[in-house]
Amino acid sequence: MGRARSRIAGAISVFGELLITAGVLMGLFVVYSLWWTNVLADREAGKQSDAIRDSWAQTDTGPGALDTKDGIGFLHVPAMNNGEVLVKKGTGDDVLNHGVAGYYTDPIKSALPQDKSGNFTLAAHRDGHGAKFHNIHKIKFGDSIVFETKDTWYVYKVYKTLPQTSKYNVEVLQPVPEQSGKTKPGRYITLTTCTPILTSDYRYIVWGELERTEKVDKDRTKPAELR
Repeated sequence: MGRARSRIAGAISVFGELLITAGVLMGLFVVYSLWWTNVLADREAGKQSDAIRDSWAQTDTGPGALDTKDGIGFLHVPAMNNGEVLVKKGTGDDVLNHGVAGYYTDPIKSALPQDKSGNFTLAAHRDGHGAKFHNIHKIKFGDSIVFETKDTWYVYKVYKTLPQTSKYNVEVLQPVPEQSGKTKPGRYITLTTCTPILTSDYRYIVWGELERTEKVDKDRTKPAELR
């Protein structure tokens, strides 16, 4: 009986140590997913952003007026307090994992800011890999969203948010976004990301409408919304 109890106690002890080890490994994985991937993504995004700005400074034409693989400009959302976010083509992990936002090419193709009408639709990660839209829940009605290209500042005003919808709800990306309250063509912007935090079960949506544009001056003076 004593030996049996000793074996059981030993087995319990080993099992407990395995649980502790598993917990440590899981904790390390979480640290990697939520911190280290942010570090790597921000580093890569910084390099890409510097390359874009260098190109703008050295040439008469640039990504601000073109649909290129390098990036079309920078998103500024003061309410998210996430600095400037490089925007590139596509919304797959091969794009978003580099700490940038991407504009949709499918299932509904995004308009671009310079188009006379349409919906400029963007996605970015909420956790890990730069987490550029982590604070999307802080955006409120009337907040500013500014998109910067080589030649133009596009200033949008938020008019509605949708805190949770199905990840299969592509109607929010329509040229006249459904559920946003708009019924006529205009120049809209839509931000999308996963929700709740740390999951990808649903999508969080923010809609804005173009309020005005400003030409970029030689000093790249920021619009009032960003000062």
